[in-house]
Amino acid sequence: MSVTSVFRFYGELNVFLAPALRQRSFASACAQGASAKHMIEALGVPHTEVELVLVNGTPAPFDCPLRDGDRVAVYPRFAMLDVGALAQLRAPAASLRRFIADAHLGGLARLLRMAGFDTLYDNGFDDDEIERIAGAEQRVVLTRDRELLKRRSIAHGRYVHALRPAAQLAEVLDRLRLRAGAAPFSLCLHCNAPLRGADKAAVFERLPPSVRELHQEFSTCDVCNRVYWKGTHWRRMRALLQAPY
Repeated sequence: MSVTSVFRFYGELNVFLAPALRQRSFASACAQGASAKHMIEALGVPHTEVELVLVNGTPAPFDCPLRDGDRVAVYPRFAMLDVGALAQLRAPAASLRRFIADAHLGGLARLLRMAGFDTLYDNGFDDDEIERIAGAEQRVVLTRDRELLKRRSIAHGRYVHALRPAAQLAEVLDRLRLRAGAAPFSLCLHCNAPLRGADKAAVFERLPPSVRELHQEFSTCDVCNRVYWKGTHWRRMRALLQAPY
């Protein structure tokens, strides 16, 4: 036996829907007792992308069972408004500044580290490992795989819409309001470990000849021993942090 509810998705959530269902209200059959979360994901929208659900105009949790004739409005994260007090759809994030990126987002992971955000990445991670690490370490999952974000235990995640790493960085920074918290070149681009300041004399033998002549300030990673200075990468990151999404 099934019931029929009427759905309306707003904003960027529409990109997950079949074209015929976008930017409009539509009726959909639901199994008896199906939850709002089940139907939202059955229609193609990962639960991690949803910030607010209204059922008949009233804030509702994901596990709200849908009844015949219910009208369901589904909203993404609001850019300028905190609606968390209206309906707590998921446990609060311990931090929205720690990430794990899937195998297709290596360029984004490197740029996030360059901007100073703790980001785990390994192109050998499978979906099960990403799910486990995200839960154990309270990390936000970044992916272009909507099915990964539908996994029940992944509470915090973001579907990355942009295709190029620089645009992906701008998207993540703006959607999660992270620009003010950026700390460029505080993490190693390769190890994700904190960098520390280093005297020129201590790293002199590891520097290219041109860098020895032009630069005086350095930092180093105690894990991989790489040395960093304010060269082209530093200028590029400054430009990226100032670029709007």
